[in-house]
Amino acid sequence: MGIFSTIMSKIFGHAEAAPASGSNGAASGAEAPAAPGSTTPTAPSAPVDVDAVLTRMEADKGQTLNWRTSIVDLLKLLDMDSSLDARKHLAQELHYTESTEDTASMNVWLIRQVMQKLAENGGKVPEELRH
Repeated sequence: MGIFSTIMSKIFGHAEAAPASGSNGAASGAEAPAAPGSTTPTAPSAPVDVDAVLTRMEADKGQTLNWRTSIVDLLKLLDMDSSLDARKHLAQELHYTESTEDTASMNVWLIRQVMQKLAENGGKVPEELRH
C-alpha cells in the first residue's frame, strides 16, 4: 500500500468508525474493506469531513499539531513515518517534479497535494487547505 493510500485509509476509516448522529449504531452504507493486496484507496460512499476528522484525532491525541500546513505534523497525527525518506517517497508517489533536496518547497507542495487528493477522492476539504 502506498503512503497516500495509507493516509486516506486512516482518515476515511476513522470517519467511518465514528458513530453518525441519529444512527442506531448499525453500519449502514459503509464501504467494504479493500481486497487484500489492493493498493488503490476507495472513495467513501458519502463525503468525509477531513477537517472534522483530523481535528477530532488531534483532540483525542492530546497534542497540538499544525497538520493544516505541515505534512510532518499530518503524518505524526496519523501515526505514520514523517522522516525525510518517507516524505520523498510520498512526493514521488504524487508525481512531484521539483528537487526533493529543497525540502521546504517539497513539504508545502505535499500538504497541499495531499489535501487536494483527499478532496478528489471523497473528502470534504476546506478550499484554503487545498491551495
